[in-house]
Amino acid sequence: MNSGRSKTLIAGVTLLVLGAAGGFLVVHPASAASQTSQSPSDTPRPASALAITGTIETVHIPATASNFTARDAEVYLPPAAVATDVPALPFVLMMMGQPGNPDASYIASVLDTFALTHDGQAPIVVVADQLGDPSVDSLCLDTPTHGNVQTYIEQDVVNWARANLHIETNRVDWTIAGFSNGGQCAISLATKFPDVWGNVISASGTTFAGTESEPTVLADVFGGDQAAYDATKPATVMSSTHYPDTEAVFTVGADDSVIGPPQKALSAAALDAGMVTSYYEVPGEGHTVEALLGGLTKAFDVLAPRLGFQEPSQEP
Repeated sequence: MNSGRSKTLIAGVTLLVLGAAGGFLVVHPASAASQTSQSPSDTPRPASALAITGTIETVHIPATASNFTARDAEVYLPPAAVATDVPALPFVLMMMGQPGNPDASYIASVLDTFALTHDGQAPIVVVADQLGDPSVDSLCLDTPTHGNVQTYIEQDVVNWARANLHIETNRVDWTIAGFSNGGQCAISLATKFPDVWGNVISASGTTFAGTESEPTVLADVFGGDQAAYDATKPATVMSSTHYPDTEAVFTVGADDSVIGPPQKALSAAALDAGMVTSYYEVPGEGHTVEALLGGLTKAFDVLAPRLGFQEPSQEP
């Protein structure tokens, strides 16, 4: 952590971190390259109990590059982020499902719990709007039909975060995450922009744009061009790209028979593409808020060492 770096903090943001008992977790060993990757930290972030919570605020992110009509985002700052002389912290860009809102309260609850055992430290989070109209699946692409969503997330939101938040700059400390529709957006952007995102969390994520209305999307957005549509799908992108230093966490409710099988298959594709890959099933849950919370909790536990957080100290 580069303690000498100084930027202006904003007050606000929320992130999730709740526990999920039991479950099935497969963590595939990291490659030699990813094992040696380090967060740009002078020393690991210390771990100790701190019983306070972070803050959330609503922010407007101008669509300067994209002209996409997005709703306001929410930003979560962990407890330590509002202290003086705080080091730069890891960054998470989170997106919720459809229909849905850019609501940081879920991830805030998870990360507040995480911060309790890490000296009040946790990632700083922006929960951004990838939909515009919550009744419409924007596909998380740049299209004439739905606007320049990809540009909004990858340029407008990313540039705003860099300019306004006290966050680390190394890609190893940057995570793109999402739930359901937002999970599809997260894995899609992580596969397309590995130079930006060192980590990705897909919590009960759909596996490609327009999963629930594929024939309509093919006709209306891609003009019937199946090859052009397929080229946008994460599995297709990963089939021709190698990711030597990306860590991916895929989670799903154990009882989610719709999302579960394709999510597990996509995690296998990520592993084949060189990602350090974890797959976790939240016990007794379908496509639920509890699956989201349990999935995020597990994901941040998995990513904590990579993000520079020490294991919580064990009381005797």
